[in-house]
Amino acid sequence: MNRRKLLQAIAACGVPMLVPRIALAAGNATADYGRLLVLIELKGGNDGLNTIVPFAAPAYARLRPRLALKREEVLQLDERTGAHPALQTLQPLWQAGELAIVQSVGYPQPNLSHFRSIEIWDTAAASDQYLSDGWLARVFAAHPAPASYAADGIVVGASDLGPLAGTGARAVAIAGADQFQRQARFAAARDAAGRNGALRHLLKVEHDVATAAARIGSTHVFRTAFPGGPFGDAVKTGCQAIASGSGIAVLRLTLGGFDTHQNQPGTHAGLLRQLAEGIVALRAALQEIGRWQDTLVMTYAEFGRRPQENASLGTDHGTAAPHFVLGGRVRGGLHGAAPQLDRLDGNGNLPFAVDFRSLYASVLEDWWGVPSSAPLGGRFAKLQGLLA
Repeated sequence: MNRRKLLQAIAACGVPMLVPRIALAAGNATADYGRLLVLIELKGGNDGLNTIVPFAAPAYARLRPRLALKREEVLQLDERTGAHPALQTLQPLWQAGELAIVQSVGYPQPNLSHFRSIEIWDTAAASDQYLSDGWLARVFAAHPAPASYAADGIVVGASDLGPLAGTGARAVAIAGADQFQRQARFAAARDAAGRNGALRHLLKVEHDVATAAARIGSTHVFRTAFPGGPFGDAVKTGCQAIASGSGIAVLRLTLGGFDTHQNQPGTHAGLLRQLAEGIVALRAALQEIGRWQDTLVMTYAEFGRRPQENASLGTDHGTAAPHFVLGGRVRGGLHGAAPQLDRLDGNGNLPFAVDFRSLYASVLEDWWGVPSSAPLGGRFAKLQGLLA
C-alpha cells in the first residue's frame, strides 16, 4: 500500500490525521500565521438567492413564485437587498461592521457536480484542471507555519481535509473532541517496532496525532453558551483547540445539508439558523480569549442553487452565490455585484462576478501577507476594501 492510499484509508475510517509536511523551498515572504483563518463549508451548495435576497428584482419573484421571500419578511440590508430572517442573530455583527457579504462568487465554466466542484474550490483549480493538493497545503509547503505550532490546521466535523489535503500541510482531522482524545490515548500506547513499512507509517501518524492531541486539548471553560447539535459541537471543539494556545493557523468547520432539492423552506431556514448561531458563539468565545481581532471567518460551498424553483418546492444545482466574511478587522457591507437575474445562461444559471480565487488571494495577501500567484496558479484580483 502506498502512502497516498494509506492516508485515504485513514480518512475513510474517520481517524484523525496529522499529515507530515514534505520539505519544499520556502518563499521569501514570512506569513503572519498569528492571524487565524476559520473556514466554514456549507456542504451541498447553499441557496444564495434565499440567503441574501434580491427582493426588489422583479425576476426574483417571477422565478420563485412559491419560494421567494417578501420584502417584509427579510432583514433589510439596503433598499434592494435583504437577509433571510433565520440570520437574525448576525444582525449585531452587520451593524458593527464586522460582517461582509461578497455577492456573486463563482468561477468560469462552472461544474454542477458536487464532487468535482468542491474539488475545484478545495484545490483552487480551473474547471478543466485537476490538482491533487489543496490550496492551503500548497501555501504551507511554500510558507511553513512555525515549527512550534501543534498543526498548521485542524478540521472538525469531517473526515476529509479539503483545502488542507496534500503533502504540504500538517493537518489534523477531528471527528469530535472525545474521539480525538480516545484515538490519541490509543496511539500513545502503541509500539511501531518490528512492523512492516506501511504499518510503521500508520503508527507514526497515530503517534503524531497523540502529540498534537495533548497540545491541542484544552480544559478552558468558556462563559459562552454554544448551540446544541453537531455544528455547535464542532464550533465548541474548534474554540477549545484555539484556547489551548498550542498554535494553529487554520480551523475548518463543516455544516452539511444544503442540497435542498425538495421542501426547501423549513430545511434551509434551520440550516441558516444553525450557521448564524454557530458564528455568534464562535465570535463570543474568541472574544473571551482575545482572539476575535486576529480571526478571519469565511464561508464557502461547491456552488449555489438555480434561480428558478423546481417542482418539488426546492432548488437544483446552480452556480454563483454570496459568501460571508467576518472578523474584527473586516470592513462590513455588501461587496461584489448583485445577482444578475436578467443575464442567466443557457441552463438558467447566474453569471459570476467574483472569482472564488479572489477571496483566496485576499486571504493570502491581505491577511497573512504572502504572495498568492504561486499557490493559486495565477494572479487574481483581491477584493478591495474587504480587510482593514
